[in-house]
Amino acid sequence: MSIPTPHIEVKELGVIADTVLMPGDPLRAKFIADTFLTDVVQFNSVRNMFGYTGYYKGKKVSVMGSGMGMASIGIYSYELFAFYGVENIIRIGTAGSYDENTHVYDVILAEDAWSESTYAKVQNGYTGDVIRANDELNKSILAASERTGIEVKVRRVHSSSVFYRQNFDEYKQTRDKHNCVCVEMESFALFHNANVLNKRAACVLTISDSLVSHVATSSEERQTAFTKMMELVLESI
Repeated sequence: MSIPTPHIEVKELGVIADTVLMPGDPLRAKFIADTFLTDVVQFNSVRNMFGYTGYYKGKKVSVMGSGMGMASIGIYSYELFAFYGVENIIRIGTAGSYDENTHVYDVILAEDAWSESTYAKVQNGYTGDVIRANDELNKSILAASERTGIEVKVRRVHSSSVFYRQNFDEYKQTRDKHNCVCVEMESFALFHNANVLNKRAACVLTISDSLVSHVATSSEERQTAFTKMMELVLESI
């Protein structure tokens, strides 16, 4: 495949930075660009999956929405890695807590992702159910945590393909059997694509709701209020 791809309208290399931050929500990508970056240029609007390139403290960085679920981030991250020369993708997203000690607004750095998904098997025959984040990126994020004082918890996350489960309490089995403290829907596919293409990927999450306590944030808060994780990841690059 050549560029532009079916999902990203950029026609030349260099417009998208080596490092891309990927929230699920394209409006969160816009918020990050408007709030934290200078000299911002929008590079994508296909399907309203907004992408922007700008500078953070002199460092060129891009931010682009991934959409929800492994199928969606699987497409966008693969095209960025394979066709646009992107080396690093850091997912910045939201997650639901499985654990009574993991609270709303806690920041989680994914050590690895467990999934029952067949994404990796279908993509290239990989049959494992756990994929690690890139150690080097995680070390940079942890170093930024120490510098900024923004606390992070390094944990295993559950990447699920299903948002609405008929058996609500099934999460307890996943938590207890696979040692997952929270659930999201993208990082397993992102980590897999990075490994397949010899790139690097990480995932930083803010707990937006708790399956244990039933505390939840609003859609507006999820779009604009999780600034600690945004600052943390920007400082790490």
